[in-house]
Amino acid sequence: MASKDATRQSGSTEKNGWFNRFLATVEWLGNLLPHPITLFAMLAIFIVLLSGLLGYFDYGVLDPRPLGAAGRDPDGVIEVISLMNAEGLQRIVTQLVTNFTGFAPLGTVLVALLGVSVAEHSGLLSTAMRALVMNASKRAVTVTIVFAGIISNTASELGYVVLIPLAAMIFHSLGRHPLAGLAAAFAGVSGGYSANLLLGTVDPLLSGITEAASHMLDPDYVVGPEVNWYFMVISTFAVAFMGAFVTEKIVEPRLGKYDPSEASIELGEQKMEAPTDQERKAMRWAGLSFVLVCAVLALTIVPENGILRHPETGEVAGSPFLKGIVAFIFITFAIPGFVYGRVAGTMRNDRDIIDAMAKSMGSMGLYITLVFFAAQFVAFFKWTNLGTVLAVKGATLLQTLGLDGPEVFILFIIMCGIVNLSLGSASAQWAVTAPIFVPMLMLIGFAPEVIQAAYRIGDSVTNVISPMMSYFGLILAIAARYKKDLGMGTLIATMLPYSMVFIVGWTILFYTWVFLFGMPVGPGAATYYNP
Repeated sequence: MASKDATRQSGSTEKNGWFNRFLATVEWLGNLLPHPITLFAMLAIFIVLLSGLLGYFDYGVLDPRPLGAAGRDPDGVIEVISLMNAEGLQRIVTQLVTNFTGFAPLGTVLVALLGVSVAEHSGLLSTAMRALVMNASKRAVTVTIVFAGIISNTASELGYVVLIPLAAMIFHSLGRHPLAGLAAAFAGVSGGYSANLLLGTVDPLLSGITEAASHMLDPDYVVGPEVNWYFMVISTFAVAFMGAFVTEKIVEPRLGKYDPSEASIELGEQKMEAPTDQERKAMRWAGLSFVLVCAVLALTIVPENGILRHPETGEVAGSPFLKGIVAFIFITFAIPGFVYGRVAGTMRNDRDIIDAMAKSMGSMGLYITLVFFAAQFVAFFKWTNLGTVLAVKGATLLQTLGLDGPEVFILFIIMCGIVNLSLGSASAQWAVTAPIFVPMLMLIGFAPEVIQAAYRIGDSVTNVISPMMSYFGLILAIAARYKKDLGMGTLIATMLPYSMVFIVGWTILFYTWVFLFGMPVGPGAATYYNP
């Protein structure tokens, strides 16, 4: 028996050693990458230098677009344009500011965040989350926690800061392993990052980058924030049930029964506070105001003569309503948020609203700095035609390999998931890869809206196992409260089953929804691109 135990212990040590070496390699490779801001600055400089080299040799490719297509040169050749000359330098200097101010995601994200900040700082989102979880039955608590995590993505930091610690506390109070609750919430907040029932700040951010990338082939192409909404709604329920399944069938049995002596702090009796009567009253008034706001908005779009329908076609597709969806995100969060704060006593006047907005804007300094350098990179990539040339070469390769059908998205999703391990920011990764893959996949016949939806899957599923994810250290610190000797390898091993199930299940859902059922990924969103 002793020999068997020794063998088992040795095998476990060897397994942990191999896994830790793997994690150390991933972390080492990730640490080789500079800060995303530095990365964009380096990439922008690299684009200038590369354009000078290829422009000197008059490098180009045949334009696959039909004669007369928008943006097609009459000679049918796409040539690399050098920025390493007087004309290029003048263009860089004179358009440096407009590259930044005209970068589509900048304004849309900031406007949406202004509304979300009112709902967040008033306490509406936090109270709604607690009410959702507290009212769930013991049997439904797992799926509710994952679902709440997905919904919390509307207010980015709230899920990490509030729900994940709360979920661990809930599981412990129910006599279940607290790390299983933490894992379930983490899977929803981070692994289900791109799914949601509501449009949030990530939607205009990604759509702006996608639209800019699509302009390399089609200068008039429009990608609105709502283009993935249908698929993201159905994904919310799919990810919630997949997350609950992994928690109850894989993660929780593997963790076993929790031993409170493993905690690094005195846990005592874990309790969480249910919403007070005043908070519940405020929630009801906020809900009523939300319904009234939605009713007013419905009057502008539901009737056939609605003032926000398309002025020429009378359709919802391409209407001012969809083009101005960011304004409605702002309104539907700001008004209920203030109503809640007024009733709950957390907001009394316009100064409180302004303070909430100012605090959120103050936290966006890093993002604004990132956008400045990302905007220069995207602009240089477009000016030089390098993105278009690379897209044509890549599309030709895919066609040569016979990968010009829907199966190409399987490889695309996997690739995005791998890249996400080292470049955790959704906007940073998409700003780098969209100018390459959006035109490339458009050339083999797929619409930017579908390409973006596939990217969002790959970008989400590996968040929970990436040490480069910005909140990974916070999750590790929360987990260490309940298991004092917990290391990074333990946390990643716990979350790995979620990534595996999510990438398989979510990809199957994508393929089924888009290509088997022929359903659009969002309102007015095309599946195939026809120039």
